[in-house]
Amino acid sequence: MSDKSRQPVKKVVRPFVTGSPTDERTLGGALGFFGVTLMVALMTFLVCSMFTMKNTVLRTALNMLVEVLVLFVFYNSAVGKGADAVARGEILWQRQEKGQSFSAGEKAVCFHPLKGYLTALTGSIPVLICAVLLAIVTTRQTTNAGTIPAWLDTYRSRGEIGGALVAYTQSAGMGVQDILRIAVRIMIMPFVSMVGAENRDGMLLLEHLSPILVLLPALAYGTGYLQGRQERTKIHTGIAESNRRRVRREKKARKARMTPKPRTPEQLN
Repeated sequence: MSDKSRQPVKKVVRPFVTGSPTDERTLGGALGFFGVTLMVALMTFLVCSMFTMKNTVLRTALNMLVEVLVLFVFYNSAVGKGADAVARGEILWQRQEKGQSFSAGEKAVCFHPLKGYLTALTGSIPVLICAVLLAIVTTRQTTNAGTIPAWLDTYRSRGEIGGALVAYTQSAGMGVQDILRIAVRIMIMPFVSMVGAENRDGMLLLEHLSPILVLLPALAYGTGYLQGRQERTKIHTGIAESNRRRVRREKKARKARMTPKPRTPEQLN
């Protein structure tokens, strides 16, 4: 193989018009992100509910794998959107070079580094509010008093011990904190399964960190959107490499046609 064929492929980067951090599609994209977040949370809740084995290492590994897959789903879904936004910017750049005009709305939908993060963050606001409220009001969970045996019911009417048994006959009910806890734990179910519900100190720390944890999908989405530039560069580089190979094959075929074939010696009779 010659040194020329070993040369690395030169990246082809096309200029593009940069859009704005938000545009007319931001709200729709945020609602879509919120809907996908709820669906993914429900799926991870069902899956992680099966990964509650006592083996800490295995439980942690399986739930960590689920969380990585979830983040990859958000990351990968944003790469295509980022590439599409860059492609729009490239088209506007070509129109700009030709002296053609375009509207502010057309420019706004083009790629901007913050667009993915802002769209995902806007879609995460409902979940983030629940997580922040829980982080503020959460307390270490304790075991309930439970119920008293049936044979103690006859002593409830006795004044000397009846007062001590009242706590066992009253239901605490479900408060706002409990509702927030259920909602947030479903959203961060892989981490809940990793820590274990019986680890009360660990769960308390997890609930204090929940505002950060619920933003991980938004971070993955925004990072994936940023890769739109690299994705378009790969596409242009691949096209250029294919064209280069096609030209090289055509030159080789043309050279072969122009080269005279060697004449074989004639057999003498």
